[in-house]
Amino acid sequence: MMNMPLIDAHIHLDLYEPSDQIRILSELSKEGVESLVAVSMHLASCQENAVLSKQYPKQVYPAFGFHPEQPLPSASELDQLVQWIRERAGEVLAIGEIGLPYYMRTELEAKGNHLDLAPYIQMLDQMLALAKELDKPVILHAVYEDADIVCDRLEAHGIKRAHFHWFKGSSQTVQRMADRGYFISFTPDLLYEEEIVGLARLYPAHQVMVETDGPWPFEGPFLGQLTHPAMIRAVAKVWADIQGLDKAEACDILYRNTKRFYGL
Repeated sequence: MMNMPLIDAHIHLDLYEPSDQIRILSELSKEGVESLVAVSMHLASCQENAVLSKQYPKQVYPAFGFHPEQPLPSASELDQLVQWIRERAGEVLAIGEIGLPYYMRTELEAKGNHLDLAPYIQMLDQMLALAKELDKPVILHAVYEDADIVCDRLEAHGIKRAHFHWFKGSSQTVQRMADRGYFISFTPDLLYEEEIVGLARLYPAHQVMVETDGPWPFEGPFLGQLTHPAMIRAVAKVWADIQGLDKAEACDILYRNTKRFYGL
C-alpha cells in the first residue's frame, strides 16, 4: 500500500510552525503522500500559501479564500482579497476555504446571542462568483443545515465542482450532494467517529477524497500527535475496509478522485 500515492485534499499548511512545515514537506515522499492542497483563511494566509507553493512546487497546491468561522472582513478588505486572487488566476488551484460559520453561530446561539447569516451568505456569493469567473473548483466549510444553503448557492451560480471538506449532515443533504456530483473528504476521525463511518458507507466512492485539516488535532490513535499528512494513509485503510476494497485499490481510487477533481 505504501507505493500507492495519496494527496492530502485539505490542510492549513500556513498555520503550522515554520519548522513543522519544513519537516512535514521533507517527509511527504517517504510517507507516500504526493502533494497537499493548502487552503487559506484570509489574505495574509493566501499570501503565505502562495509563497509555500513557489518554494515547494508540485508538493503544495494553494487554494485562496476567506474562512467563514471568523469576523467578516470589511467590504474594501474583501474587494482587495478578490482582486488579489483574480490577479493570480494562473497560480490558484481552487477557491477556498469558503462557506458559512456553523460553529461560531451555534456557539453564539447557545449563549443567547444571534449571528446575522445574511452578510456571510453575501460574502459566499462573492467568492462563488469569483470561482465561476476563474473556472476554479470551490472548497467548502458547510455542515448540517448550512450545507443546504450552500447547495442552493452553488446551484444559483452554476458551480458543479464543489468539495465539502469534513462534511456532516442529514441523509437528505447527503443524497442531494451526491446526486449533484459534489465531493467530500474524510479526516482521521473516520477511525473513531461513528457518524463519519456511516457517511463513508453511503457516499459514492468516486466522489470521495482524504484530508487532514491539519493542524487541527485528532483523538483516538492520534491523540497528542501533531497532525501530519501521513495520517491520510490510515484514513484510506479504514475507508477501504468500510467499502470492502483491497487497500491498494482504495488508495488508487482516492488518489485518482483527487487528481480528477482538482485537475492535477
